Amino acid sequence: MTHDARRAYLWACALDVIVRKPGNVSFASAGHGMFAAQFVTSANVSADALFEPGVSVGTRIEGAIKATRAAVECNTNLGIVLLCAPLAAAFESERRPRLAELRTRLGATLARLDLDDTRATYRAIALANPGGLGAAAQQDVRDAPTMGLRAAMHLASNRDRVARQYGNDFAEIFDLGLPEVMHYAAEPGTAMLACYLAFLASAPDSHIVRKHGAALAHTVTEDARTLFDAWRTSDKVPPADAVAAWDERLKEAGLNPGTSADLAVASAFVAAMLDPRLSEVPLPGMAWNVLNSSPTLTRLSG
Repeated sequence: MTHDARRAYLWACALDVIVRKPGNVSFASAGHGMFAAQFVTSANVSADALFEPGVSVGTRIEGAIKATRAAVECNTNLGIVLLCAPLAAAFESERRPRLAELRTRLGATLARLDLDDTRATYRAIALANPGGLGAAAQQDVRDAPTMGLRAAMHLASNRDRVARQYGNDFAEIFDLGLPEVMHYAAEPGTAMLACYLAFLASAPDSHIVRKHGAALAHTVTEDARTLFDAWRTSDKVPPADAVAAWDERLKEAGLNPGTSADLAVASAFVAAMLDPRLSEVPLPGMAWNVLNSSPTLTRLSG
């Protein structure tokens, strides 16, 4: 099961940069001072810690972020790691769970999160140093925590959609993201774009809110909703040139809907854990061996 889960993770991370998602880094378009190769490396180097059998969620998170930071020296995957670590722990077993069982296991995993998990996760967040982090009135990541990780995440749930998943048993991953991925399972690129737009259209992106404010984040959400609604009405995937043009406009404005991307990656990860055949579907635009080979990038200068 560990091998299948690891492959599912790498597959989801590959989709993240193979598909051009407006505002995010991809092979088609670098942005925000980062490049797709850094994300590929991050996925590779973080996998050992995420899928180490029997270790705690906090240990998985801290190990994955330490490995990432040592390799690429920037924050490429904090949200992805925060979402995928509990899922990886919940998936660990001698047999593959069905959807309902995975959800039950995940709920139990989240309920067991303790103060040590919080300490390790806070160290990881501080090391990743995400943009727009700001300060919290309670349980700030720069302070010594006094509660379990689920409770600490709950305090941040009103301002961070990744943190919110810890309190709602990843409901948005299972009920919003996963159906989009499964609907387009035969076309992974389409599945990732649909999942990403579903999240971005449903609520302002936390990363944009933190860095640029709620008003600007709402305008991005409205644009996503317009594009997504048109897709649903016509049953036609948005034209590539329209997606590319919006991508360029967002990057010119410095707007990165990174939280929506993290949620989409986690949704794809769940889909491929539940059905390993998904990770065998040829990926669009880039050979699968982009994430089957050893990392080639360590650090980029400049």
